[in-house]
Amino acid sequence: QAQLIESGGGTVQAGDSLRLSCTPAEDTLTYYAAGWFRQAPGKDREFVATISASGRSRYYGDSVKGRFTISRDNAKNTVYLQMNSLEPEDTAIFYCAARRTTVASALISDYDFWGQGTQVTVSS
Repeated sequence: QAQLIESGGGTVQAGDSLRLSCTPAEDTLTYYAAGWFRQAPGKDREFVATISASGRSRYYGDSVKGRFTISRDNAKNTVYLQMNSLEPEDTAIFYCAARRTTVASALISDYDFWGQGTQVTVSS
């Protein structure tokens, strides 16, 4: 059972924007670092972005730097991924994850909670 719930995925054209949201099914994300990962068909899951619990530290995968922005609103218990200038190569299932620490991480194995994913499809 997914412990995080993603929303905001969809089908867009190249150059468009989308904003993904992630909220916990229960409990709170306030004290947890969070991350976004994605998996394209036939490929391994890859790191997209991560943010510390405070929001002061943020890191991005090379393929999304300058186009994607991770943020969080702890008052709303939500983590966001703003995706601009989308490309067909961004087509994937995007997963939200959280870890029982305040420190951001790019490693899949560091995360304790996952969502079921939301599909993002970018057409050319």
